[in-house]
Amino acid sequence: MAERDPLSASTAGARLTVDPAAVVRNWQHLAAMTGGRCGAVVKANAYGHGAETVCPALAKAGCDTFFVALEAEGVDLRAAVPGATIYVLNGIFGTPDSARRHQLRPFISSLDALAEWPDDLPFALNIDTGMNRLGVSVSQALARAATAPAPALIASHFACADTPDHTLNDAQSAAFATVRRAFPAVPASLSNSAALLTRSDAHYDLARPGIALYGGAPVDGIAPLEPTVRLEARIIQVRTAEAGETVGYGAAQTLKQRAEIAIVSLGYADGFLRAAGGSDVAAGAPAAFGGAPTRLIGRVSMDLIAVDVTGLGARRGDFIELLGPDVPLETVARHAGTIGYELLTGLSRRAERVHGPL
Repeated sequence: MAERDPLSASTAGARLTVDPAAVVRNWQHLAAMTGGRCGAVVKANAYGHGAETVCPALAKAGCDTFFVALEAEGVDLRAAVPGATIYVLNGIFGTPDSARRHQLRPFISSLDALAEWPDDLPFALNIDTGMNRLGVSVSQALARAATAPAPALIASHFACADTPDHTLNDAQSAAFATVRRAFPAVPASLSNSAALLTRSDAHYDLARPGIALYGGAPVDGIAPLEPTVRLEARIIQVRTAEAGETVGYGAAQTLKQRAEIAIVSLGYADGFLRAAGGSDVAAGAPAAFGGAPTRLIGRVSMDLIAVDVTGLGARRGDFIELLGPDVPLETVARHAGTIGYELLTGLSRRAERVHGPL
């Protein structure tokens, strides 16, 4: 079991257990598939897991390249992984002094940004192959191929890799292959989590998995890897309500039978989405108590959730699992009308955080 801090465990309303070793095992599984190098996307605080804990564990396991979204994330990360290569996906604005000092490499996505970047600092050339988000055009990339200095990496990003039979995937692959032929000596990176699992032709020299590292399912129909977090909330009160009574704001859910209800200390202020609640027209998201499955009842409010614990023996002070091995991330996400990415990156900062096996 993960070690608990007695003080924080006695005062926090929720507990978030992060298992860096599980993230490492997921990375090792993905790295074995690539045939080349495998980096790690650790933006948004390593998808809510805590970059300062997850990244050193990945580096120790052999991951030597990390991707963040913002320069500030890269600056913070440098202290945790002093010898690693760090790419900044959103690029770098202003002077390059901080990037030089912290050895950060921007993804350069426009000719203007390319003109501003010093020739003596490495960068990745980001190519838009059909997503119409960030990146220079294919023609601009081809025109750049004969000039110096060469980029340290050429990269692009799939728009529809989570839908393997989408026609845009083949179009993007062909466009990137054209650019790759113009930069034969430059390492290439195209695979995100979904493409890594479904398109071996897109692995190239450096894969960039994100959500798959953290137990999310990047492609429907392909089982996710190992779960990496468990979110639990403390029971404040267990109350009994009768059939015909309603639960929570808006009287959204009417009980069909007598129920024992646990009111737990977590809500949408903790990143647990309001849409995960239950109503008379839709069941609430799943939960678990002592491994036994149950569900949310009524609306999620800012700091509180109601959970059906009828017959489970739940008591004040106990914890209910709302996300983890017994409550799969993607199942909760579907109930909340969202994706696992949003749930993970919004994980509570008010919860007690512990590290160890789930």
